[in-house]
This record gives sequence, C-alpha cells and structure tokens, in this order.
Amino acid sequence: MSQDSVRVEKAALETAREPNPVLAVLRSSVGRNAGLVVALLLICIVGSITAGSRFADWDNATTILRLAAVTGVVSIGMTFVIIGGGIDLSVGAIVALSSVWCTTVATQELAQDTSWVWMVVVALLVGSACGLVNGLLIAYGGIVPFIMTLAMLASARGLAEIISDKKTQIVNVPGFDDFFDRDVLGIDVQIWLFALVSAAGWVLLNRTTFGRRTVAVGGNPEAARLAGINVKRHTVYLYVLIGFCCGIAALMLVAKTTTGSSTHGTLLELDAIAAVVIGGTLLTGGRGTIVGTVLGVLIFSTITNIFILNNRSFSEQSLFKGAIIVAAVLLQQRLASRSST
Repeated sequence: MSQDSVRVEKAALETAREPNPVLAVLRSSVGRNAGLVVALLLICIVGSITAGSRFADWDNATTILRLAAVTGVVSIGMTFVIIGGGIDLSVGAIVALSSVWCTTVATQELAQDTSWVWMVVVALLVGSACGLVNGLLIAYGGIVPFIMTLAMLASARGLAEIISDKKTQIVNVPGFDDFFDRDVLGIDVQIWLFALVSAAGWVLLNRTTFGRRTVAVGGNPEAARLAGINVKRHTVYLYVLIGFCCGIAALMLVAKTTTGSSTHGTLLELDAIAAVVIGGTLLTGGRGTIVGTVLGVLIFSTITNIFILNNRSFSEQSLFKGAIIVAAVLLQQRLASRSST
C-alpha cells in the first residue's frame, strides 16, 4: 500500500478536533459507548422496577442474550456495510433462503450420508452468494444499495417460498442439533457464536487493513480511490461479508427451531439496522464501532424482554422501538452538524 493510501486512511480515521477536552471525550467512540452503557443500565433499572425478580434473574439474563444472538450476528455484518457507505435491506430474506436451502431433502440426505457439516457449508455458501450478487450489481452495475438490496429482499424471499413450497422443512440430521443446541460452560452455544463473531468483527475492523479501508471507503470514496484503494472490489467484499453473517444466523435459527422456513428472518433487517444506528454508526458511512453495535443489540433485546415480561403487545414494542430509532438518528444529525461547524 502506498504512503498516500496510508495518509488518506489515517485522515479518514481522525475525528474533528474539539477545543473542549470534556466534549472531545464525549464525542469520541469511548464517550459514545460509555453513554450506551449508561442507557443500558437505566433500562435494566426500569426492568427491575416494572418486572421485579422475573427480570433480575440469571436465567432471564441468558434469555436476553439468546434473544440478541441471531440479530447480533447479522448486525455485525451490517456494521461493516454501513461504515463502508452502504446498506442492506435483504438480510432477513437471505437468512430465510439460507435456512430453506440447507434443510432441503437433498441437502439433508447428503448430510445424513456424510456429515451434518454439509448443512453448514450450504447455508454459508448461499448467504455469501447472495451477498456477492448484491455487491457486484452495486459496485460494478451502479445500482443504488437501497434499490438493489430491496430487489434481493423480494427475490430471495420468493425463491425460498418456491424451494420450500411455502412449507416448513423439519431437520432430521443427527449431530446438527447436538452441536448448535447445547451449553458450553453453562452458556448456550448460540451466545458463544455471537461473542465469537463480535470478537472477530472487532479485530477485523480495528486491527486490519481491511477495516481501515472500510472506514476510508465510507468516509470519502473518491479520496480512497485516489489513494489506490479498489473501492468497487472492497464494496463487493463488504456485501459478501454480510451474506456470510446471514448464513451463520440462518444456521442458528434452524438449530433453535429445528426447521427451515421461508418466514425465518422476517423484519430482521429493521432490527439489525436499528441496532447499528443506536450503536453510534453513522448512516452516511465512515464511522462506527463493533462495541457500539453490540451494546445497541443488547439495548434492543433488553427492551423487548421488558415488554414481554410486562405483557405488552408486539404493536407497543414496535411503536417504542420506532421512537428510539428516530431519537438516535436525530441525535446523530445534531452531533454531526456540531462537528462540522
């Protein structure tokens, strides 16, 4: 990589200098994440007051983490795409297609004759292939990410319905459920998977050239191109990455429900984007953290858990979550306008 490329990437990572050191800390990633921790603690206090011992219980804590696991894995991939200046509305449909394809009769017969690992391979390949199609048509076809992924949403969901004939496909492969539906050190393996994907995402974003280029591409694509970064190729990589995450999420859903279905992952894209935005990632690209996304997912899951414990309806949950998303975006715009002045 050229010296110019290094300088541009470093410049993309720099934040606007703030003369007031206190405000500088509050506007840094550390300050934003500390604010999310405080918000999560306040939500937990509300949960303890309204739901009592039913909320403040270890079993309920693991329930919240299990609730967050599938959305969290997809949100990690979504964080990379949004930091890179894109967006993906098709993640829920890709999860559904991956779950259906890895549980077809042909795939399950192959897995029964050889190994259940084939189901894993098929789900990851289908998810990655969908991401590859999205990336190629966005980067080299010039289609706007919003439109392309909206088209993929409709196509993938439709293909999943055709393959499954709109029927639920039961999993009958020995070993698959045993691996994905068990505890390790007393913690559900799906929570471990969420933790591993989050840790890998943090390393990839903060300790590799791929992560620095993602920030550079999202911050200023033209400057990144002039610095020698292949912006189009990198964009394809980002969509393949989120497709791969969708494959993992599909396997987790299949293990949790022991089925593959074209209805899996419905509205998952909204939860993932909301968690990323609440976590402090700019929708315009160029800034975001994995830690913030994880906290955003936990905040959303905790709120959902509190609503369930208090017997509140799904409609009320959706209304409240929508208000939180609007508040998060308004706060982002306010901070961005202050930084630019």
